[in-house]
Amino acid sequence: MAITERIFGARQAVENGLLSPVTIAGTICGKVAMAIEVFWGSGSPFAWRVLLALEHKRLPYVSHLLQFSRQEHKSPQLLALNPRGRVPVLKDGDYVCFESLAILYYLDRRYPDPPIFGSSAQEGGTIMRVICEYQAYIEPHVTTIARAVFQGKADLGGDEITGAMHAVASEARTIEGRLSKSDWIVGDAYSAVDMVIFPGIQLLKRALERPEAATLASRFMPVEVNYPALARWLKRVASLPGYENTYPPHWRTTADTIRTS
Repeated sequence: MAITERIFGARQAVENGLLSPVTIAGTICGKVAMAIEVFWGSGSPFAWRVLLALEHKRLPYVSHLLQFSRQEHKSPQLLALNPRGRVPVLKDGDYVCFESLAILYYLDRRYPDPPIFGSSAQEGGTIMRVICEYQAYIEPHVTTIARAVFQGKADLGGDEITGAMHAVASEARTIEGRLSKSDWIVGDAYSAVDMVIFPGIQLLKRALERPEAATLASRFMPVEVNYPALARWLKRVASLPGYENTYPPHWRTTADTIRTS
C-alpha cells in the first residue's frame, strides 16, 4: 500500500504530501511515539473530515494515503482494521475506529483541547443536530450530483439530478442564514459541524465546475454571488493552520472521480 510507515524520512514525506508536518513533532529517534495512524483516500469527503480534525487539534499522526484505483482500501491489511473496507480508519495505539463521525467523537473525548463538539451540553447538542440534518437532507443529494457528474452515467438535466440540485440549493440557504450571523456554522468557534459540511460543499463545487455541469451549476454557482456568507466561510476554513495538509492531493493536478468509500 502507498503508505508512510517510517518517520526518519519525514521531511521528504511532507514534501510528497504523505505525512503531516505535525507528525515531526512526535518523532523521536526515527520513530513515532504513540502516534495516531489515519488511513484515508484522496477525494473522500469523509476522510477529509478526520484530517481537518487532526490538524485542528495539532495531533501527531502518520498518514496512510491509500490508492482507490488499486483497491488498497480492500486489502487484507485494511479489512483487518475495518471489515467494511472503507475509509477513513483511525488507529490510536491498540484502538481502531472507523466511520468519520465516530472518529471525530473519539478524538474529542480522547483529546478534548481544543473541543470540536462545543463547550457546553447545549452547544454540543446543536452541533450534533446540525450534523444529523446535513447527513439526512443534504449529503445524499450532494453524493447523487457528484456521482452523476464525475461518472457521466446520468442525465444532468433529468428530474433526479435537477431535484437533487434544488434540494441542495434550498438547504444551502439555511446554512447561509447561519453563517450570515456568525463566522462558524454553530457557535463562535470552528467545530465538528464545520469539518463535516466543508468537504461536502467543496466536492459539490468541484463537480459543478466541470464544463458538462454548466447548466446545473447555475442554480448554485458562483457561490460568492448566490451564497456570499457561505463563500466567506469556505475561505475561512481554507485559511486555517494545517489546511494545506488535508487538501486532496489529486485535486491539485487531475480531474477526479468521486470517492465515497
